Amino acid sequence: MPIGYGRIATKGRPLETMAHLKRSILEVKAEENCLAYALNIGIAKLTNDPDYKAFRQGYKIRPVVDHLLATTGIYLTNGGGIPELMQFQEHYKEYRIVVFAGLNCEDIFFEWSGGIRKENYPTL
Repeated sequence: MPIGYGRIATKGRPLETMAHLKRSILEVKAEENCLAYALNIGIAKLTNDPDYKAFRQGYKIRPVVDHLLATTGIYLTNGGGIPELMQFQEHYKEYRIVVFAGLNCEDIFFEWSGGIRKENYPTL
């Protein structure tokens, strides 16, 4: 007989398992431009894009990512770091980009501080 209250225990599980169990955690399996993929998937979720599910599964997203990289002029050939995140934040001024270093909410790798109250912007 099952024991517990149906909650998902998260302590000690790897990221692949957590991405499968929780819909708020996203694992991007793209070999290149994964930062642009993750941002586009996050914006599709916030804007209720009808292609969100396809984007999450890796379909139909390549042209959207290519268009984003072409319009921003950002090159992710060597990966993305703080300078690229700042450029993406300048492009997406209506959103607040927060990147975590792990599953712990206190491990913030990047957070935009544009001088305007954080509550006024949707968080990606």
